[in-house]
Amino acid sequence: MAVDFGRVLTAMVTPFGRDQSVDFNQVRKLARYLVQSGSDGLVVCGTTGESPTLTRDEKVELFRVVVEEVGGQAAVIAGTGSYNTAESVSLTQMAEKAGVDGVMLVAPYYNKPSQDGLFEHFRTIAASTNLPVMLYNIPGRTGVNILPATVARLAQIENIVALKEASGSMDQVSELRRLLPDDFAIYSGDDSLTLPMMALGAKGVVSVCSHVVGSRIQEMVNAFTAGNTTLATQIHLELYPIFKGLFITTNPAPVKAALNLLGHQVGSPRLPLVEVTAAEKETIKNILAGLKLI
Repeated sequence: MAVDFGRVLTAMVTPFGRDQSVDFNQVRKLARYLVQSGSDGLVVCGTTGESPTLTRDEKVELFRVVVEEVGGQAAVIAGTGSYNTAESVSLTQMAEKAGVDGVMLVAPYYNKPSQDGLFEHFRTIAASTNLPVMLYNIPGRTGVNILPATVARLAQIENIVALKEASGSMDQVSELRRLLPDDFAIYSGDDSLTLPMMALGAKGVVSVCSHVVGSRIQEMVNAFTAGNTTLATQIHLELYPIFKGLFITTNPAPVKAALNLLGHQVGSPRLPLVEVTAAEKETIKNILAGLKLI
């Protein structure tokens, strides 16, 4: 299955109103803004979108609204994975009906399946849809690492076409690129590791920081792809403070604070996450000022 989601995908936050309900008007505005400022695609209802605290109905409406707003202009990828295979199948099928371009399936969290369990989980969901599938490996949050050999087995399934890799291990990225077909796309799941991972054969990034520096990240990725590694490194080092600063506490609290400072009304996170502290907000503000964003 030949699929091109692009190189810079934004893991989109979910805007909430003061009453903590989803603000679909702001969802539309944010989706448009992101596509106009460097994003080739949007991942809706991922971890950055606070998927664990969204209801199924909210998720399906988010898929529908984002597709309606930017479908055809950018890839819309629905976060439909969870620790429950049957529920993930159901939500994936709903996402397909909503018109998304693909789905992202995070490794099941908390219940720590074996590698065979991971394989069967992803195989079962992929078999339930015609959509292309991006796997998502983030052991720091899920408690389980999808090993390269397991990804290689899954890559033999026609509609499993990509991986968002956030293990933080460059050795694991090297092993993945060594084992996987050339047309299987690896995306960095950590903004600060995008450039190192591209040097090892990654295609691009599923980014948080692209909410605020999307065009610059796109320039970095394009520079590297064009062979201008000096410029790519220069941009990486320029953006490094924000790559780290937007993770000074649990994502997505810092990026929501940054967006609010820049005039995008995305509200605060839902419990159990809370807003950044006054000190953290000041740090974020100083980083944005250093990049001349405010």
